[in-house]
Amino acid sequence: MDQHDAITVAVEAAMVRIRRRQTRGALGGGRAIPVAVFRVLDAVADGDAVTVGALAPALGIDQPRASRVVAQAVSSGLLERVADQRDGRRAVLRLTPGGRDAVTDARTGRRSAMAAAMADWTPGERAEFARLLERFVDAMDRPIGAESRPRAADRLNRR
Repeated sequence: MDQHDAITVAVEAAMVRIRRRQTRGALGGGRAIPVAVFRVLDAVADGDAVTVGALAPALGIDQPRASRVVAQAVSSGLLERVADQRDGRRAVLRLTPGGRDAVTDARTGRRSAMAAAMADWTPGERAEFARLLERFVDAMDRPIGAESRPRAADRLNRR
């Protein structure tokens, strides 16, 4: 099978359009927060005892870049460094109330935009899209060439 068939090209084009919308802030809830800073806030909101060292690989950036973006978020009052309760030598990152509000506003905005885009879909179509999108993202997270193993739910759906 050609790796660059029309379907693959269409999916790639759609993903680029989504990324461009996010870069413009169209899904960000209206706050003027740089995309790199918001990515850090989003990751901290989802994490537990997040450090700069843990953020770098999670965001796909190097440690010095992660440090600069975290410093920008801290100086903007969106993030704070606090001593780790388990290891006082280590600093963990925590959202400030302003950072929590920014994440909440952005997530609400994104979800509203997504709900509006799927407003005329049936519940079954929405569920199928969510299932396929999750499967797609899971596959994208695997290293190139890694064997694909269908999840149990996917194997059952094929019967």
